Amino acid sequence: MKKIALISLLLLTSCMTTPTPEPTAASAPPAVLVSADNAYAPQPEDANLTRTTVVVSSVSLIERLDLTPTRVEVDLVGSLPTTCNQIRMEVGLPNAQYEININLYSVIKPDKKCEQVLQQFEASVLLGVYSNGRYDVFINGGRVGDFVVY
Repeated sequence: MKKIALISLLLLTSCMTTPTPEPTAASAPPAVLVSADNAYAPQPEDANLTRTTVVVSSVSLIERLDLTPTRVEVDLVGSLPTTCNQIRMEVGLPNAQYEININLYSVIKPDKKCEQVLQQFEASVLLGVYSNGRYDVFINGGRVGDFVVY
């Protein structure tokens, strides 16, 4: 009797379909909820200026816990080629790999005569509010750090 019950149970369970797991949703690409606050963004009149480099000596990524939601500030210390150069900073949108690329350079009027003396600068930009994820920050192609949004 036990054998018949066992065989019946095996036959019934072998005909049943096994549940398949639900497919997992692909992770969403990063999204910008609030844009960066950038006082050094390129200006329309920059088209008439000569673009030059800057030398960066220090970069810090600082979590601004005093802001709601918490944001990250990029603080820079470096030098400009002359006293007449002005800083420009392009903060890119995060790409699919959660990388934020910042392009840092300076501009100067092409015909302006300036002393060829390095001019030290300090600059900071408040990055935007991003969707959840771990973001790597790059300045002029070099990785300077990362931060996590929960």
